[in-house]
Amino acid sequence: MDAADDLFTREDPIFANKELLEISHLPGEGRIVGRDDEIADLATAVNPAIFGQSPSNVLIYGKTGTGKSLCAKYVSKRLVSTASEEGVTATFAYVDCAQDTTETQAVQTIAEGVNDPEETGINVPDKGLSTSTYYKRLWRILDQRYDVVLILLDEIDKLDDDAILMQLSRAGEAGKITDCKLGVVGISNKIQYKDRMDERVKSSLCEREFVFPPYDANQLREIMQARADAFHDDVLDPSTIPRAAALAAREHGDARKAIDILRYAGEIAQGNDEPTVREEFVTQARERAETDRFRELIRGSTPHSRYVLQALALLSLSNGRQDGFRTSRVYEIYENICRQEGSDSLSLRRVRDLLKEHAFLDIIEQSKHSGGSAEGSYTKHQLLEDPSVVKEVLTEDDAEA
Repeated sequence: MDAADDLFTREDPIFANKELLEISHLPGEGRIVGRDDEIADLATAVNPAIFGQSPSNVLIYGKTGTGKSLCAKYVSKRLVSTASEEGVTATFAYVDCAQDTTETQAVQTIAEGVNDPEETGINVPDKGLSTSTYYKRLWRILDQRYDVVLILLDEIDKLDDDAILMQLSRAGEAGKITDCKLGVVGISNKIQYKDRMDERVKSSLCEREFVFPPYDANQLREIMQARADAFHDDVLDPSTIPRAAALAAREHGDARKAIDILRYAGEIAQGNDEPTVREEFVTQARERAETDRFRELIRGSTPHSRYVLQALALLSLSNGRQDGFRTSRVYEIYENICRQEGSDSLSLRRVRDLLKEHAFLDIIEQSKHSGGSAEGSYTKHQLLEDPSVVKEVLTEDDAEA
């Protein structure tokens, strides 16, 4: 037999349906665990839509991996099918604001998502139109095709400004649409996001607000157990899921990370030709998941962007769990790293900008403080990532370079 015939494994001994463990997978109703109250609250807010009436605008807060997007999409899909039973034509459009950060990009994504050019005769190109033209085409599409539309704006805090929120939340009031009712569901990882909203947007967008708490160990165990059929029968050691759930609950309560850990544990067993996914693989999987996630976050970043993170990691490792470090202290360590690397350091102002960029990516958290009349106000910066993981990845990347 040709050796090439053995290059690929035709049967996966560990995974039966690995897709169930992918972040992009939207589980069915029976697989959404620990969010019954949140789903019910959200459904109540948008319930008028099934009768062709205006749904409440909603703002959902919660840390990453607490089920915000999952529940919003699930409720929206249920709303569309229930409205149809009532003779109401409804749909929803989803926008990832971390990708579509500008007003033009976001409105183009919405218009394209709700359009059917064969039905409307309206073209929505990827680019090449002014923002106002995209809006005009969106309003025409909505009035032609739908009675009610929900717009889901995920990671709404990543938008450049509030312009699209103003347009969407007041479209009916301003007479932009006459036959269609529009509702907006904003989703944010930052509970302080509302504080920087334009007051006019705040009054119209924040009709209902919901906070999704982190999952506890029992809920995480149920979430992973609901996806256990991603594995073949008798492959999962009985203690593997409880261990992964306890670890995830203690560190973050993030369902996405918990599912990542379970998937990686399976891949470790697979790579070692082990017949079962044992508890001992969970710790290795957790380290791999954190490392891969951080590596993805900083992919393509500049050397000085990495030096700034390295400075913050060194401060965190040498000073324990403090509530962050002042910009001046981070800059001092950053300058030392630049000297060691034989590189000219950037200005303090530019380093502040780099720190803001890392905060935007949720790698660090920034907090404002007042030192009174003697010190004035200052900013502290705290890593949200494990500093040992940050240091390890940055060291690896430097060695490869």
